Amino acid sequence: MRYRLGVDVGGTFTDVLLLEETTGTTYRAKTPSTPADQSVGVLNGIDKVCSKAGIEPSEIDQVLHGTTVATNAILQGRGARVGLVTTDGFRQVLQIARSYVPGGLAGWIIWPKPEPLAALENTVEVVGRLAADGSEVTALDENQARGQLRRLAGAGIEALTISLINSYANDAHEKKIAEWAADELPGIPISISSQVLPEMREYERTLTTVANSYVQPEVSRYVRNLDNSLQDRGIKAPLSILRSDGGLVQSAKASEAPVSLLLSGPAGGVTGAVWFAEQAGFSDFLTFDMGGTSTDVALVLGGQPRIGRETKVGDLAVRATSVDVRTVGAGGGSIAHVPELTRALRVGPQSAGADPGPAAYGKGGTDPTVTDANVVLGYLPASLAGGEVDLDADASRTAVATIAEAIGLAGPEEAASGIVDIVNENMFGALRLVSVQQGYDPRDFALVSFGGAGPLHANALGRLTGSWPVIVPPSPGVLCAYGDATTCLRDEAARTMVRAFSDIDDAELRTALAELADAASERLSSEGVPADQQTATYQVDLRYQGQGFEIPVDLDASALDSGELLSTLGSAFDAEHQRLFSFLLKNEREVINLRVTVSGPRPEVAFQPLEDGGDDPSAALITTNDVWMDGQYAKAGIYDRSKLLVGNVVTGPAVITEMDSTTLVLSGHTATVHRSACLLINPVGTDDTHRTTRLQES
Repeated sequence: MRYRLGVDVGGTFTDVLLLEETTGTTYRAKTPSTPADQSVGVLNGIDKVCSKAGIEPSEIDQVLHGTTVATNAILQGRGARVGLVTTDGFRQVLQIARSYVPGGLAGWIIWPKPEPLAALENTVEVVGRLAADGSEVTALDENQARGQLRRLAGAGIEALTISLINSYANDAHEKKIAEWAADELPGIPISISSQVLPEMREYERTLTTVANSYVQPEVSRYVRNLDNSLQDRGIKAPLSILRSDGGLVQSAKASEAPVSLLLSGPAGGVTGAVWFAEQAGFSDFLTFDMGGTSTDVALVLGGQPRIGRETKVGDLAVRATSVDVRTVGAGGGSIAHVPELTRALRVGPQSAGADPGPAAYGKGGTDPTVTDANVVLGYLPASLAGGEVDLDADASRTAVATIAEAIGLAGPEEAASGIVDIVNENMFGALRLVSVQQGYDPRDFALVSFGGAGPLHANALGRLTGSWPVIVPPSPGVLCAYGDATTCLRDEAARTMVRAFSDIDDAELRTALAELADAASERLSSEGVPADQQTATYQVDLRYQGQGFEIPVDLDASALDSGELLSTLGSAFDAEHQRLFSFLLKNEREVINLRVTVSGPRPEVAFQPLEDGGDDPSAALITTNDVWMDGQYAKAGIYDRSKLLVGNVVTGPAVITEMDSTTLVLSGHTATVHRSACLLINPVGTDDTHRTTRLQES
């Protein structure tokens, strides 16, 4: 037997999933997260899941981990003290930035500008200059450069970034300074921009490389400690970390380029959703991952998550490939409050987190949260996470009652309903960002819901978006860990090539793409992936001459062998420009950046289908309970999901419970058990059944 272990660390819980590849058997565990040292929660979860499976930790063959260590270092300001080396005259590159101020007119009056990750006093300039074509304008001055590096050594920096103007075209100067820095700053990790982001635009390249340096010591410590702890438990399996684009990278390389891990956690959920949606027969869908502190949403088209070139974490936006995930501060722990000034109910973005957590957790929390609202409405069972957390319904009512009193509502039920409605609208807004604002109609997509709190709100989000069916995979609370366990190793190579279409031909472009593919393939081969099992995907950033932004265009591998490469790219660019902006220009097109991603094979994981059971779900009925729905109490069936069989139809109002999550089926809707073990929630009625059929055929 071969065991793959997927681990995902969230703000409230750490999810662990043990997968036996041959049979598809899975074992799940949820343990409270340990923010002070995430590895403690990870190791607790591993011990628990191995005990459930009846195996020794030494029997695990692979450990695959989605982590938020890099993300938290940015959000909490716990990164390294970074020194920055720039070209003479560019010392204030991070301070000048892009002169962008968020918000409306006069937003600058109240906007607290975030401090750069590399302070100005820790930024030095070196003499030496390269032209945009990579030719040397001014040679480096070794004595001057070493003097500047010694100055940084005296400032006590913990990581060093080297980012010189035009280094994307020629990395010789950066590499030479890195050699001198290794002498002058022994033991200090060094990031050079021509390796981290070999693309033009010095601000974005510098910011991304500085961010890499900022989180590198923290990530390196965490990965090293976790790896050592796994070894101490007898787990000799290699540790791989999930990248922001949904691929895996071995732990040693993850420590070298941690900026590629900033959305490691959310990416795992999207890759897991893709796997289960495929089993259920859907290729176009929105994903909705609601945890304890936030909600992540994404769009998947043709079975492929949409990939973005910008990764945002808090106020930081870096140029790093990632699944196009949008995050909103709405989770089970989001706190409801009524500001004195407006006297209007608000929910989030403040969160009760894992400690003390919602009032229902009985750990000292008193603020009303979304979880408390769901307890008051009768939507949650008496305990969560397989008995790890017992819920105190009286504490929830007391907390939510403060909201009812503050805004003059009749009782806690009305206040709880308002809290749920508002948080649902917040998440609906996030779903519109990845669909409507990208030119897609959400009614043409299904909605895959997961996360510990997602299935509780999924039916309502389906009603708001018109996205049917709502798909709830098995083990939705640990789906991110499932995604970690079912994805593949991946590497990427990129370069800038600013050329008008009239100044380049198919052969030159094909050669440049092939060189990038070879570079990424070589690195992946060094991680143990045979060349004949690798697959390359291609992307070219294009724009019209005169534009200041690019549009990434995906290129099919078969197009490389065609004689109309530029023509194919041009047509695809025009179609995407038309979709995004509803117009085309007559200007000549330009190639800006080339990018190649090489992936290893996805693991062949067996699937365990459920048995047929007809449409009657009564064998899974545990009891009935009063739930507050549509302004009044109603009787709802409480079902054990582990006893539901293929074909069972659960009619709302109903609550379907399992170890790691709870699914709510609203009145006027049904949840049908698919052969993939997914729940498919649809409104009652033939029109919605027709929509489901149309989606499955598309």
